[in-house]
Amino acid sequence: MSTAASFARREWGPMYSTVRTALAARGWRAIPLTLTAVCLIVLFQFVQDQDWGHGFVGDIGSVRAADPLWLALLRTPASLFVPALSLPVWGALAQVLLVFGIAEIALGRWRTLVVAYVCTLAGTLYARFGVAVGPDGPLGLPASDARIVDTGPSAAVAGLAVCVCVSLGAWLTGALVIVAMAVEVAVRPNLAGREHLVAIGAALLICAVAALRRDPSAGGGGVGRGRSGAPPTGI
Repeated sequence: MSTAASFARREWGPMYSTVRTALAARGWRAIPLTLTAVCLIVLFQFVQDQDWGHGFVGDIGSVRAADPLWLALLRTPASLFVPALSLPVWGALAQVLLVFGIAEIALGRWRTLVVAYVCTLAGTLYARFGVAVGPDGPLGLPASDARIVDTGPSAAVAGLAVCVCVSLGAWLTGALVIVAMAVEVAVRPNLAGREHLVAIGAALLICAVAALRRDPSAGGGGVGRGRSGAPPTGI
């Protein structure tokens, strides 16, 4: 076996076998959360494209750092499924179908939902913190970012991708996701890019807590896959 094939089998083999086994056994029934998320994104896109629907979608799912905190928290769950107006909807659909689908199989439905929400919420709260700090402070943001409409599944996708990579031992892939997000911020600093990094930080924290819960004496050593190659149950 060539070095490249050996690496691919070691890096992505557990992920491939986990997903393949689940889809072969249950088909699309293995990813009901993912399919629901895709349908919600399509629905929100359709509604906000209507003359009567843009304001309605904004009222239930558009989050800004300038909004009252209670209102932002109320809208955050729906905001995860509202496509960003500046990006093509097919990109959001592809991200959700791929990353949410793998995560739902590898991590489980409820863990996937929790990680997605926590990562999205972390980004939403960071925006408020960054604007409060101001552009001259560490991790600060310009005041104009408080008026940016902050929607879409990208923060959840970034966090879930890292959690899946950690859970299934795809360490290089996880590192590449983190580096890609960091390069995005370095090349084109904006609110979305910084929120992606915050979401990844939240995901890594979730992974660390899960590892400690599984084996408090093992520190970070319990995060990867077990001897069988099956995903651990702690994330």
